[in-house]
Amino acid sequence: MKTIGFIGGGNMAQALLTGILKAGLYPANHIWVSDIRLEQLDVLKDLYGIHTTDDNKELTARADVIVLSVKPQVMGDVLDGVAGTLKDSVLVISIAAGITTDSIRAKLGDVQIVRVMPNTPALVGAGASGLYNAGASEDNLKAAMDICDSVGTSIVVDDESLIDTVTAVSGSGPAYFFLLMEAMVKAGVELGLTAETAKTLVLQTAKGAALLAESAQEQGEDPAVLRQKVTSPGGTTEAALKTFSKEGFEAIVTKALRAARDRGRALSG
Repeated sequence: MKTIGFIGGGNMAQALLTGILKAGLYPANHIWVSDIRLEQLDVLKDLYGIHTTDDNKELTARADVIVLSVKPQVMGDVLDGVAGTLKDSVLVISIAAGITTDSIRAKLGDVQIVRVMPNTPALVGAGASGLYNAGASEDNLKAAMDICDSVGTSIVVDDESLIDTVTAVSGSGPAYFFLLMEAMVKAGVELGLTAETAKTLVLQTAKGAALLAESAQEQGEDPAVLRQKVTSPGGTTEAALKTFSKEGFEAIVTKALRAARDRGRALSG
C-alpha cells in the first residue's frame, strides 16, 4: 500500500484529506502531513488519526506520493529543503498557484509531476480541478485524478499554459459567483426585501440553478438552452437579460477572465 504525504496542512490539504479518507483511497495510517504549525498538526492528528511531523524530510523519506500544498511564496525554500530526499519513483502533486513544473523540477530533479489548480468548493466536496501532467505515468496521473475527484470533478489539460486559463475560469471562478450573489442581495434589499429574505432567495436560487444546469448537462443541454427555456418573450426575465446585454455583461466577463489569466501568467513568469 502506497503512502501519501502533504507538505503543508492548510485548508485545501484538509479538504483533500477529507475526500481521500471518505473515498478510501488511502487509510489514515498511510497518510502523513508536515507543517511548521505544531498546533495545526495536533488538530489534523486528532481529526483524522494520521501521522504528522514538523520535519519535511521525515515525510519525503516515507511518501510515495507528495502533495505540495504550501503557499507559493515559500515553495522555493520548501523545495530546497527536501531536494535529494525523495524516493526515486515518487509522484509529486503541486496545488500551489503560479508555480510551474519546470521550476519544481529545477529544484527536485527529474521527478514525475502533476500540477493541479483546485478551487475552494473542494472544502465542501464540490470542487473543480484542472490538472497538467508533466511526465507522470498513466497510473500516477490516474492517482492524482482520483485524489481530485474525491473532492469534486477534475479535467486534464494538455498544455501547462492552460492552467492559467483554468485558474481564471474555475480557480478564481467562485468569487465571480459570490460577487453576483452579493449584488443580487443588495439589489433585492434596495427593491424592498429584507436582507435576510434577499439572501435566502439568492442562495437557494444559485444552488438550484447550479443543480439544474448539472442535470441538464447530463441530457446534453448547455446553459444557453436553459436560459432560453426560462426566458418568455416580453416577460420579466427577458427584461433583465436585455439590460445585462445592453450593459455589456458578456464583454465584462470575458475581460475579467482574461485579466485573471494574464495575472496567472505573470505570477508563473
